[in-house]
Amino acid sequence: MITRRGLLKTAAAVAGAGVEPLLKPPAWAQEKSKLKITSVRLVKTRPKRPVTSYKPAAGSWSTGGVEVANPMSIYPKYKAMRSLFMADAPNLGGFTVEVKTDKGIAGYGQGGPAGGPIVEGHLPKLLIGEDPFNIEKLWDITWRSTMSYGRMGAVVNAISGVDLALWDIVGKALNMPVYKLLGGDTKERIPSYCTGNDVEQHIEFGYKRLKLAIPHGPADGKEGQRKNVELVKRTRELLGPDGDIMLDCWMAWTERYTLEMAELLDPYKVYWMEEVLQPHDYEGFGRLRQKIKNIRIVTGEHEYTRYGFRQLLAHNAAEIWQPDIHWCGGLTELRRIGALAAAYDIPVIPHGGGARDSVHWILATTNSPWAELFMPAPGGPKEVYQRFEEDTMITRGPEGIYTRPSEQPGFGWDFEPVS
Repeated sequence: MITRRGLLKTAAAVAGAGVEPLLKPPAWAQEKSKLKITSVRLVKTRPKRPVTSYKPAAGSWSTGGVEVANPMSIYPKYKAMRSLFMADAPNLGGFTVEVKTDKGIAGYGQGGPAGGPIVEGHLPKLLIGEDPFNIEKLWDITWRSTMSYGRMGAVVNAISGVDLALWDIVGKALNMPVYKLLGGDTKERIPSYCTGNDVEQHIEFGYKRLKLAIPHGPADGKEGQRKNVELVKRTRELLGPDGDIMLDCWMAWTERYTLEMAELLDPYKVYWMEEVLQPHDYEGFGRLRQKIKNIRIVTGEHEYTRYGFRQLLAHNAAEIWQPDIHWCGGLTELRRIGALAAAYDIPVIPHGGGARDSVHWILATTNSPWAELFMPAPGGPKEVYQRFEEDTMITRGPEGIYTRPSEQPGFGWDFEPVS
């Protein structure tokens, strides 16, 4: 049996040795590509096959105009929806970066909020003229060069987008989908869950695993707790006794509130509670894991690089890790995070993992069992949902809905640049 002291000692030993002994570079990385990076720029994109636009059904969760518990819920002015406090400036949102080479091969990667200005203002001088196959080296260069003002947040979001573009180039240059660059598939298809509160739509589509966006937190008192329980109870009644229900609490709860909710939700077989605390509260997550036995405590969406996940390990803070490939440092760093987790038999289920890039890593990784998907909002024409099935390579089976990555070279992006 591993004690907390033993876990901390072992984690410290791994930290001192680094993750690299657990993770060898892929075979293709030993070769020179004869490619040189010639430009790095942000681009706007459009879908290669546009889908008919429509007005979502009134009241559906997917419209975004509904209340979701969040760290700002304690301030009534900002409580109603996230858009009231999140950045409006377009250059502070997510971005797509294009990396071109001298042989005409271009790669595309998507990064997280506020990373775009760093891509434009800093990273090109470090990348132009370099061989895009040197992914490990280029990741390290971008990491070390931004360390004085980064290490988390926007800087790592920038590195993530560029890193993904490099992997896209390698796949295209070798005429292989990225999951094959990673060693091939470890499963025939990926069981998936759907996030959102349009529960009837998701069950009708065929999902047997649902993640609910919890609407209320401590600011709403006992009445909010009652409404949270009612949402979960109703979902369990609709889903039946055998499906899985997860809760996304988006950094909005406290330790006491989480303990109370875990007790209230016990009759409804909740599989996990996600991001119940603010992401830096490693000690708090560790305490909750010690006390709560009926529901898994998971987190990692807003964690950055292997160093952040090393803190989760050291504090025994999460039963499942949830890095986001666009925020954690890209595919290169996600591989390291996954290797660290594998050494301790920790499952890794990436945030937004059904996206067309991270799904490649899930397919190629033994300790990544599920993908997260989002449905198009209710109220659209039939073709919208048919296209969702085609683009996401949906199949059905005993675990509900499954997905797979594209077989096209690189990530198989379904968009093209317009600028």
